[in-house]
Amino acid sequence: MSELSHVDREGRARMVDVSAKADTARIAVAAGELQTTAEVVRLVRADDMPKADVLSTARIAGINGAKKTSELIPLCHQLALSSVTVNFGFTDTTITIEASAKTKGPTGVEMEALTAVAVAGLTLHDMVKAVDPAATLNGVRLITKEGGKHGHWVRPEAEVHHGEHQRRHEKHEKTAAATTPLAGAGRTATVVVASTGVAAGSREDTTGPALTEWLNAQGFSVRGPLVFADADIAFGLADALSTEPDLVISTGGTGASPTDATPEATLALLDRELPGVADAIRQAGTAKFPLAALSRGVAGLAGRTVIVNLPGSPGGVKDGMAVLTPLLEHLLAQVAGGGSHE
Repeated sequence: MSELSHVDREGRARMVDVSAKADTARIAVAAGELQTTAEVVRLVRADDMPKADVLSTARIAGINGAKKTSELIPLCHQLALSSVTVNFGFTDTTITIEASAKTKGPTGVEMEALTAVAVAGLTLHDMVKAVDPAATLNGVRLITKEGGKHGHWVRPEAEVHHGEHQRRHEKHEKTAAATTPLAGAGRTATVVVASTGVAAGSREDTTGPALTEWLNAQGFSVRGPLVFADADIAFGLADALSTEPDLVISTGGTGASPTDATPEATLALLDRELPGVADAIRQAGTAKFPLAALSRGVAGLAGRTVIVNLPGSPGGVKDGMAVLTPLLEHLLAQVAGGGSHE
């Protein structure tokens, strides 16, 4: 498109007429991050800020912001949103924000997802400013959208990871030095964490970042970790699949507790199971820790996406990574229609 859609031929602002467009399911995912201090990250993760319940407040603010987008952005249409989610992650000095918005209608929900990220980020800023008045909201951007005439769109990989030029450069150097191709080179992956405590901010997520780091080292472009309470894991997995990645790895919710629902949510999405992969992960864990046999994690294919459940423990994730490392290249090549069958 070479013309601005919200400006008419006389150069005047206008609301686009979408009455002739068909209603389709539309999804948009946006992201951003609050750059702050290690102290603030520690306080937020421990929920020790002077204004308590930081993440829950920011999440509700982001959802409310998405619902009010048409009031805040003057040329946006009013939409009947079917779902809005806001999730947070952490690095040493940032709080990452990811929001998704869904609707069925004649126009997209990109602005709603972006507004959710912006409002959630500004709410975080308000709640941490007493400790870090210099906190900065960065990189509010659209990650993916689907639906409508243009179908599926994903932000070019070179732009997805805001401020990560150095990481990509280092990854390129490691790839060039490698003697064998990386399993994830040119591929996408999403990490999903099932943990009610992490979602509430009362526990530290150690497994999600470990998986993200490992997948980056394998050459994948990684989305996440996306953190969901155990009760919301079905939605979390559906959200992970919405961008049609090559690989989805979940961690947590695979045990025998009444709240552990990851295997059931995964099975509902699978077209075909890969029982050997799940069994190999269990066997690797059981050899070191007998209770690993209690994991009910499954693996399989949802379309052309490979989904693998890993336990929620650091040891279980480490065992899973060890099993998957030699399998991924061949598995993903076969799913894509290539690879040797011998």
